[in-house]
Amino acid sequence: MPRTKGDHEARRREVSEAVWRVLAAHGFGGLTLRAVAAELGATTGLLTHYFPAKRDLVAHALDLLAERTAARPRRAAGEGLAAVRAALLDILPLTAEATASNRIWVSSWDTALADPALSDDYGRKYARSREKLRDLIATAQRLGELPPGDPERVAEGAQSFVLGLVVQALFSPTAFPPERQTELLDDYLAALG
Repeated sequence: MPRTKGDHEARRREVSEAVWRVLAAHGFGGLTLRAVAAELGATTGLLTHYFPAKRDLVAHALDLLAERTAARPRRAAGEGLAAVRAALLDILPLTAEATASNRIWVSSWDTALADPALSDDYGRKYARSREKLRDLIATAQRLGELPPGDPERVAEGAQSFVLGLVVQALFSPTAFPPERQTELLDDYLAALG
């Protein structure tokens, strides 16, 4: 009996879940057809139907990472400084899921830096993130919750701070547990005022 489109889509979801589990456990450095096949309990031959080459597997993993990041629930916050704080908290590895996602993002940096097209794409993604943050900061400034100044420059500093904190928390989770990350972020935001 031939496979139906539903079978194919179900199998593709299973493959995607296996890719995600490999990424969460081993990062992009451990992402191989063999590792995904082992996680899936399948042969590498089966995977070549979905990913004829390693580059196809990496592209799928990057797409999966972007999709999951976009779909991740965000903290509800009004506007002003509370919205800035919520946006920055959403980046930090404060939960097991956020830790896995951040670990995958950080491990993907090497892959992106090695490929000019991916590097350009990542540059655009981080620029869009800064633009959103800039708009939140400008609102906080208009409300008098942050001092006047260049909101773009403040956004650049805030993004740099929080990404540095992500790296610290991933390398030293006992020194930077969620409550410590939150305290450091609050200290950073207080210093802006």
